[in-house]
Amino acid sequence: MAFPPQHELHKRRFSRNLGLGLTLAAFVALVFALTVVKVTRGEMTPAKLQGQIPAPAEQPAAPAGTGAAP
Repeated sequence: MAFPPQHELHKRRFSRNLGLGLTLAAFVALVFALTVVKVTRGEMTPAKLQGQIPAPAEQPAAPAGTGAAP
């Protein structure tokens, strides 16, 4: 049982879908890479700039003898 030959319209549609899929994959990869770079570099977020999130040095230390890790 042989399949009938594929119509030319389907071939063109497949090439357009493939191009669109590759473009979408490239965009997702770019957004992911930018996110990874931003997180690993420790960029200053607006919350940190406004003092809403204390820096590690500003956090109070645990009292001695409580068994809490520094």
